[in-house]
Amino acid sequence: MNLRNMRAQAVCWFLGLCVSFSSCISSKELALYQKDASGKDTIALATPYVSTVKVGDVLSVQVSSLSPEATAFFNPYAAITAMSGTTAGQNSQTASMPYTPGYLVGEDGQIELPLIGRQKVAGLTNTQAAAQIRQKLLDFLKEPTVNVRNLNFQISVTGEVARPSLFSITNEQITLPAALGLAGDITIYGRRDNVLIIREENGLRTFNRVDLTKRDLFKSPYYYLHPNDVVYIEPGKARVANADRTYQVLPIILSTLSFIAIIASRF
Repeated sequence: MNLRNMRAQAVCWFLGLCVSFSSCISSKELALYQKDASGKDTIALATPYVSTVKVGDVLSVQVSSLSPEATAFFNPYAAITAMSGTTAGQNSQTASMPYTPGYLVGEDGQIELPLIGRQKVAGLTNTQAAAQIRQKLLDFLKEPTVNVRNLNFQISVTGEVARPSLFSITNEQITLPAALGLAGDITIYGRRDNVLIIREENGLRTFNRVDLTKRDLFKSPYYYLHPNDVVYIEPGKARVANADRTYQVLPIILSTLSFIAIIASRF
């Protein structure tokens, strides 16, 4: 047997090992939003989530009126926000936890604003809080308008996704599919039928499962994510098998390469 044949056999043996240890994933396991037994193409949507102000939130309160000079007094954080390059309405990826200029909601559920003093906003929607603050500003400004936003509406997406990270949601509303899109989607190894949503509710941390392969997701209470939700994509059997087989195949690969090197050195 000449050297060329021996090398060809060694390569074929090596490739055969790799193929034999590879895993197959069914396309049905990867397909999302599959039809149920009814076969309907229309489904009721979940009620959109509207966040309320909670203790520990950081709020942006932007005031405008017919008098820009007087209005500036009620916007002490405007210059800092402009310098930080914050863009409203655009979801961003957060690599660190920088200082966020805004009004911290204290343990008593209140924030303190220039001139009008402390305002209880915990439990209110942003629209309700803005209306309350506007009513107080009528004593100081002509035709004031108020915009209130939650600056620390954040979600985490971890596990088998392309770009796991913490995301800041500046428009204060995001769905589970949109969050996975921000994270670069689920990898081929991630389980789509057993997505974990970790949520803080009424002082408790709840652990909930969602099946992305079913259309029932769209009417699930976890379709819309809440602030501080954690989305975890569990690795499937293929990922676990791949990890185990790496340790099994590695010695064989090294042995094969050593065998080829020995044969090559003799000719």
